[in-house]
Amino acid sequence: MYRRLLHSAARNVLSASASRSPVGKSCLWKSWASKHPSVAFIAAPCWFYFHVLQLNHVKETPQATEEEVGAFTKLIEAMGFTGPLKYNKWKIKIAALRMYTCCVERINYDEFFEKCSLPDTLNSWFLVAQLHVWMCLVRMRQEGREGKYMCRYIVHSMWEDVEQRSKIMGIDAVQRKESLRVMTETFYAAMFGYDEGILSDDCVLAAALWRNFFNRQCEDPRQLELLVEYVRKQMQFIDSLDGEDLLLTGEVKWRPLVEENAQSILKVSSPTYNDAGL
Repeated sequence: MYRRLLHSAARNVLSASASRSPVGKSCLWKSWASKHPSVAFIAAPCWFYFHVLQLNHVKETPQATEEEVGAFTKLIEAMGFTGPLKYNKWKIKIAALRMYTCCVERINYDEFFEKCSLPDTLNSWFLVAQLHVWMCLVRMRQEGREGKYMCRYIVHSMWEDVEQRSKIMGIDAVQRKESLRVMTETFYAAMFGYDEGILSDDCVLAAALWRNFFNRQCEDPRQLELLVEYVRKQMQFIDSLDGEDLLLTGEVKWRPLVEENAQSILKVSSPTYNDAGL
């Protein structure tokens, strides 16, 4: 009998309170409980649980989610392979090579060596190149799975280029292997430091540049100031570029190291590519 009365009362109370405010629901519960004191203590947990669910439902707001992928895609990516992408993988690889080419052919390395007091060596060239590669990686990681796939081949192109340059310079195989090992450690340590710096204030970014770019040997604070300003304005400019154009073309234009009005954002010119994305 009590169970039947409890079920009937709960249905009546919950259905009647579905369209009322929390205050109205509370008053309704008090009115019903005063009329049925013998079962109120049993129905109270049910009422409380329903009331909490209602409040949580009201407060819940939709959250931004990442790109949804199927179970098969998750499985093959967990095995180390890349699932289907929005754009053709071969086009993304070509765009990655072009973006890396922009990092090595559209940079005035002599200006960097002069302004930052760096010797004209392979290691100095690598320090400047990896800074620009890192800025490209930061930008492309914002483009979802396609951007991460592109980042992989940007880094791959960089190591292929470094190895070829070391061979052209006549570095023997043993020394070349050791140099690549050191450069690899330097690269990933710099990535962590630069990531922390770009997300923090200028002091943290300056410390990361001092450790990784200048190798703790910067005596002139104006050089650090120049490089911090360069990274900030460059990242601001790259962020303004269209992600789809970057994925299809890989074309990046760099702002000059020294310019009079560093606060302005240069007008972005639309890249040109054919129907095949090339």
